[in-house]
Amino acid sequence: MVIVKGLVLACLTSSFVDTWQNHYPKALFSKNGNYVVVLSYLIFLIAFIQLYGGFRFGVYRLHEIIYDLSLATIFSNFVMFLELCLIARELLFPVPLIFCTFFQIVLIFLCSYCANVIYFRLYPALKMLVVFGEDKEGFALIDKFTKIPERFKIEKGFSVEGKTPEEIEKQIDKYDAVLITDFDKSIKDSVLRYCYTKRKRTYILPSSTDVVISTADPIQVFDTPVLLCHNRGITLEQAAIKRFFDILLSTIGLIVTSPIFLLVPLFIKLEDKGPVFYKQNRVTKDGKIFNIYKFRSMIVDADKNGARKAENDDDRITKTGKIIRPLRIDELPQLLNIFFGDMSLVGPRPERLQNVYDYTNLYPDFDLRHRVKAGLTGYAQVYGKYNTAPADKLKMDLMYIEKYSLILDMKLIAITLKILFLRESTQGFTSDDNKNTRGAKYIEKEDDKK
Repeated sequence: MVIVKGLVLACLTSSFVDTWQNHYPKALFSKNGNYVVVLSYLIFLIAFIQLYGGFRFGVYRLHEIIYDLSLATIFSNFVMFLELCLIARELLFPVPLIFCTFFQIVLIFLCSYCANVIYFRLYPALKMLVVFGEDKEGFALIDKFTKIPERFKIEKGFSVEGKTPEEIEKQIDKYDAVLITDFDKSIKDSVLRYCYTKRKRTYILPSSTDVVISTADPIQVFDTPVLLCHNRGITLEQAAIKRFFDILLSTIGLIVTSPIFLLVPLFIKLEDKGPVFYKQNRVTKDGKIFNIYKFRSMIVDADKNGARKAENDDDRITKTGKIIRPLRIDELPQLLNIFFGDMSLVGPRPERLQNVYDYTNLYPDFDLRHRVKAGLTGYAQVYGKYNTAPADKLKMDLMYIEKYSLILDMKLIAITLKILFLRESTQGFTSDDNKNTRGAKYIEKEDDKK
């Protein structure tokens, strides 16, 4: 696989070098400076590929790998075009590099397909057992994993409820890999210990406490190993730096997007003459309630019959809304919330007040995500979807809080550019989801056990 990745880099770099040497002679050096340009292209390309996960063959689906590699190549070519302009000391004609980019995307498609074929020949999917408890989480996970059959070969789901350790172990022995969901800790530890003993590949759905422990620092107290959980969240110095960048980037964002702030309100007014902005109570750090601002993308009084989550093909969404929602343009007024300090650029997504009450009743740890300011983008927004389960959002938000750094913020902002054009990340709830506003969808009913 290292050889395959090297070949991908070689193909993309050689196509850039060919375009550069044949179409941009003014940006060529006479001596060894050309090697520096090639090296810088490789550095940018590898950095963007690592950022967007373009080399995760066998982990991401084929279309995701193609998208990630294409995005990394586009950004690398853009940065290199600016570098070539600086070398030539003039604005160069971009068309040859644009054609080169299209050619590179074709290469990416072919290389990604071949790389995936090679990966799954080397690492075929293992027969997998899903071990779950009483709740419906196991069925939801089976549904997700079976969408990638070339990577996960799920053959059975097994509930540990009412089973003896011997019965559980007998089932585990029949399979090469085990997926463990979150259930009774004592049973879960026993299952994990047995999988470790039998060298079974194991996937674990973490609990909230598992997420916290995963970021702990191992220390030694004399001859005793101890895991240290700082549990301090963001320090005062980090908060000050984060606030400085929030003000700086939100100001730049408001200036850059000012034409959108002029055009979108015009279209909203022309369509139904209703209000331009939509305001709603949301919850941020320490449970503080604030008004979040969005461009209105639904009909006036869309919630007159009670709050309802946006569904796929929701008839309440306006014509303008159908354009601005997938592109996240409706979220831009939140730059004002960031500038005034109600939100941060990166952080947990601010939830409705009612949702916070409902989710906290279901998951008492849900309130832990309010240790930091709510954010326009964040871990759950980048790696999850609009309709991601609240328990999964909580775990991702805790991962962000526990692993916080300024570099992580920058990484999440960069990845946000990637998901802007992924339609599945804006996938709405179904009508069944709205009938279960208290999260009942994620809990197995007595009638479902059969």
